Amino acid sequence: MQLKNKIQLIFCLIFLNSCNEFQRVLKSEDIKLKYEVAEKYYEAQEFRRASRLFEQIQSQYRGKPQAERVTFFYANSLLNTKKYIDAGYQFESFIKAYPLSQKVDEAAYLGAYSYYKTSPVFSLDQKETLTAIEKLQEFINSYPNSEKMSDANDLVQELRIKLEYKAFEIAKQFNTIRDYKSAIIVLDDFISDYPGTPYREDALFYLLDSSYELAVNSIDSKKFERFEDAKKIHKELMETYPETKYIDKSNKMMEFIEQEITTFAKNATVQ
Repeated sequence: MQLKNKIQLIFCLIFLNSCNEFQRVLKSEDIKLKYEVAEKYYEAQEFRRASRLFEQIQSQYRGKPQAERVTFFYANSLLNTKKYIDAGYQFESFIKAYPLSQKVDEAAYLGAYSYYKTSPVFSLDQKETLTAIEKLQEFINSYPNSEKMSDANDLVQELRIKLEYKAFEIAKQFNTIRDYKSAIIVLDDFISDYPGTPYREDALFYLLDSSYELAVNSIDSKKFERFEDAKKIHKELMETYPETKYIDKSNKMMEFIEQEITTFAKNATVQ
């Protein structure tokens, strides 16, 4: 038998033995044994096995000295196996049961972090994101001196930017489908609602583009006023972002806007 095959066989036997041991302990009625083995798995970062054993013994250790340790380890095992909703619930239960624990602020952060991990991609409903922000803000308010304060603030900022991006994409969509009147309203609201957003430059450009397209496609009696509106938006974009990534497109629009405004002025003088 080749050395490689021998090594594979050895690892296979070790794995099978490990599985047999876990199943034996899982079916055992020896609570102390389950506790000891669960801790062994936890320390080895085998969180899936640890969580199953901690789940079995949690209620039986309630009121005992080991209960605090079991509850925290169980919650953290759930977090590390990506069972985020269950982890959040267990960390909250830990805080309620052991408010004076030395690990209470850590549990509060990890509980909030568990909710953070449930936040979906921006294109989906953001109910979980709002809940995560609420939980993280509760942690920030309750534990202002925690060493995790900076991390919590960073997570809140990340989630808020996600919400802003979703709002921006919704507003931008009206421009994409050429509903320029609605685009102007929604993009203007977005800029007002999120003055410090990293998507302000993009929103201003699409507001300019929507205003420009609305003016171009308007009847003559409305063109002058709408081109003037577009000109004001162009000015704001250039004053706020003088080196904007949209400079070529926006300046090309502005050239046409100026030509149209000049033409209207000449026609008004003749009349």
